[in-house]
Amino acid sequence: MNTSDPNVPTYSGRRYRWRVQTSTYGAKGVAEWGAADMNYSSTLISSNAARSQSGSRDWTHWHYTGAASVMLAAVLVGFQQFFLQGRAYPGQELTPQIRTVVIVHGTCMTAWVLSFLIQTILIGTRRYRLHMVLGRIAALLAAFILVSGFWFVLASFRLKPPQFVLFALTMKQFTFVSFYTLLMFAGFLAVGIQYRRKPTIHRPMMLLATLSIMAPAIGRIGALNALYQETVLESVFGPSLGMLVLGAIFLVANWCLSRSIDRPYAIGYGVLAFTQLLAIQFARTAIRDRFAGFLLN
Repeated sequence: MNTSDPNVPTYSGRRYRWRVQTSTYGAKGVAEWGAADMNYSSTLISSNAARSQSGSRDWTHWHYTGAASVMLAAVLVGFQQFFLQGRAYPGQELTPQIRTVVIVHGTCMTAWVLSFLIQTILIGTRRYRLHMVLGRIAALLAAFILVSGFWFVLASFRLKPPQFVLFALTMKQFTFVSFYTLLMFAGFLAVGIQYRRKPTIHRPMMLLATLSIMAPAIGRIGALNALYQETVLESVFGPSLGMLVLGAIFLVANWCLSRSIDRPYAIGYGVLAFTQLLAIQFARTAIRDRFAGFLLN
């Protein structure tokens, strides 16, 4: 009859307790001991990897909060004269004929960026039901942005003199680029709403929708504009350089946090950058003149 050998070790793990019941600490016991130890180590490694992946996802949530905070700061700095003094950039009186639409459009744009920040915080704190409620309000706000935006662009074009030049673009050219910006906002917004139940697509699309309308705010930060005004960069990128640089920073920051490329964001950003450059160059062509004449007259 076999008895327990006091010299044989007893192994206790999280999921089991094992004691070799043999008088001889033989090869079979060693093999079973090794297998048990390997299983426990594998379980521990898997658990740690899962916790690491979960932590990476949490950091990704807060990446969007950080991006939203940066964009809100850009809006507050870029439009500080509007918020603090009720004046247009750079220190001019608001045009009386379009004063109302300027206030409505500016208020809607600011509210959109603020709501995007709030939405990211709600997701980060797992308040999903409130996130969905605010999402419906934000969709209505987006409609106001598009309507007031088109109204503002058309009214500005009719009031500005033809020789007016901004970011190396004439008023007609700048108006065309402004229409393009609104269309890109609508496009990213539509994709984001369509895939609202797929966070891996919904989140980057909403970020890109907000990013696409950042050029007016960043373009009013004089210290940044002074870095490339009257250079070839201004001719190539127009008012969008700061916005595109910010979008690239978001892409790199997300990669640093998650150690992987956010494919939907990378693809969307590529589309935004390519079409932005294409729109600026197309705005200088004769074809654009005929299109603008049909749309603006």
